[in-house]
Amino acid sequence: MSNQLNRREFAKAGGLSLAVAALPALGQAQVAKPSNRILKSIKFGMFGEKLSITEKFKVLKEIGYDGVELNSPGGVNKDEALAASRETGFPIHGVVDSIHWGIRLSSPDKATRNKGLEGLKTAIRDTSKVGGSAVLLVPGAVRDAKNENSQQVWDRSIEQIHLAIPLAARLGIHILIENVWNGFLYDPKGDDNQTAHQLAKYLDEINSPWVGSYFDIGNHQRFGKPAEWIRTLGKRIVKLDVKDWGKSNGFCKIGDGDVDWSDVRNALEEIGFTGWSTAEVGGGNRERIKEIHSRMDKYLLGKI
Repeated sequence: MSNQLNRREFAKAGGLSLAVAALPALGQAQVAKPSNRILKSIKFGMFGEKLSITEKFKVLKEIGYDGVELNSPGGVNKDEALAASRETGFPIHGVVDSIHWGIRLSSPDKATRNKGLEGLKTAIRDTSKVGGSAVLLVPGAVRDAKNENSQQVWDRSIEQIHLAIPLAARLGIHILIENVWNGFLYDPKGDDNQTAHQLAKYLDEINSPWVGSYFDIGNHQRFGKPAEWIRTLGKRIVKLDVKDWGKSNGFCKIGDGDVDWSDVRNALEEIGFTGWSTAEVGGGNRERIKEIHSRMDKYLLGKI
């Protein structure tokens, strides 16, 4: 696929020029064993202790995390976060678009779509400011059959994303589409054997080296097999969110659900994935954050 070649050509160093400066932003470093180059992160808001940004970064680094992901628009002060990152040598690898659910790029209201686009552009600028490499984006949501159906979400979101790509390209920031329970690119009333082919087709229609997949491993366990989604998406996957889901317990601790982690690890090896993985689960104090790190090691990386 020509897009794969373009991604490699356009890849830039991710995070700050710190511990992972040698890794490309797309997470596709050419190493012998990709699983040895998967970096661990959390969403910054998961760490619930009342500490300064710098103190939190120090604790996360001591636990063994490689970096962190912020929110934008809003969230912590980005100048303070950048200063803390530089002081601690702890990278900020990107941000999550914090308004994409409520101010959707797929909204039937044009003014709302415009606001969503400006929010995405703000997130792109903030990612660049803190030295990150990508923005996580939910492109829209299917809300009703008349005004916000699958085809409308497809067309409207792609139109808005294309308007953001020039800024993303100029700053070297990737827009990464997360697979979520938004009724889009899968059948929410369907069975548990659905595939990622619609998501792959959507990304291919956008057709930009600056747009890829932020694949959430647990989000579609209810509807398909995560490892097979990984194999289908292949090099479109730039970053990973890490969570679990089970028929009996819903979203749960990593390893306590129905995700076949052994097959996930095999699939990641097969596509040669390297780069950032970010836990997106219930957080808490440092003991809980340590537990999440241990579970990522055990289930995502296969460490005993």
